[in-house]
Amino acid sequence: MGTSMEIQIVHSESADETFLIGRKLGRICQPGDIILLNGELGVGKTVFSKGFGEGLGIDEPISSPTFTLIQIYEGGRLPLYHFDVYRIADVWEMDEIGYEDYFFGNGVCLIEWAVRIEELLPEKTISVTIEKDLEKGFDYRRITIEGLDTEAIDENIRN
Repeated sequence: MGTSMEIQIVHSESADETFLIGRKLGRICQPGDIILLNGELGVGKTVFSKGFGEGLGIDEPISSPTFTLIQIYEGGRLPLYHFDVYRIADVWEMDEIGYEDYFFGNGVCLIEWAVRIEELLPEKTISVTIEKDLEKGFDYRRITIEGLDTEAIDENIRN
């Protein structure tokens, strides 16, 4: 009986729940994991990222690296390489910072706006997409997770 990599949807009713979902994912990440964090501006990516960092055991404040391209946090059980490639003009900018050292290193990469560097991404990634649905409330978020086995989601994220 193998594990399935189906698309899983988790529901969040508040920023606190979004934070907790991020924290739960951070707790189960392994060295070399690459998390693609997708969602429009203001949807809760930074809240999710803060929880994710806490799940890795990082004590320092997590902020979006919008103007620095990458923020490195090394104080947890695994290093976190937090990318925000929203403002990247060309993928060669990733070469300039030595992205391969991070993508194929011993830490975890969390990449916001990863669609802008799709051609650089390895085949195996975990995609997290956060979406609003105002019909379900202002704070409601639908969080879609792809590339993580359903057993890991059911045992670690949904509980």
